[in-house]
Amino acid sequence: MARDRKLSADERILWGKVARSTRPMPGKAGELSELDAFLAEAAAEQERAEKLAPPLPVPLPPAAPPTAKPSAGVHHPLEKPVKRKIAKGRLALEARIDLHGLVQSEAHAILLDFLIRAHERGMRHVLVITGKGSSMGSDGALKRAVPLWFSKPEFRYLISSYESAAQHHGGEGALYIRLSRRPGDRP
Repeated sequence: MARDRKLSADERILWGKVARSTRPMPGKAGELSELDAFLAEAAAEQERAEKLAPPLPVPLPPAAPPTAKPSAGVHHPLEKPVKRKIAKGRLALEARIDLHGLVQSEAHAILLDFLIRAHERGMRHVLVITGKGSSMGSDGALKRAVPLWFSKPEFRYLISSYESAAQHHGGEGALYIRLSRRPGDRP
């Protein structure tokens, strides 16, 4: 980093938070009060800028294609030969996502975005790691919820089939997912 580069407002705010978490050295308390004054001014400036900026539009999730069949919500397990090939590494997993530590609302949005992008890129097989989540004797929330989400309209047209992963890919805490073909792709 160049010595003459100025810190951005965000960097200064972050540095201020770090500086507040420490104790000043003897005789240096005056410099800390100058920093506090600067940070208060920067925060006020940022608030003014946020008030002037128009709110960003909230993007809507893509709707299911109108040509979707009524039975498109039924997902079948992967065929045994396909699962075996994936487990042995002869059929590549083209992408993976780990949802550990996320609450359901975060995981839902992140998983939907991940699957939409993978589907748009023409990927066929991906790995979704939910975690086993066995706390207090129950299955994890994501382990239970993710398969239920797949029958919802926003996921339905993306997924052809899914099944629990092999042990070395996460076992019961992960899912192999076969994405449906994009319209116009050859079988």
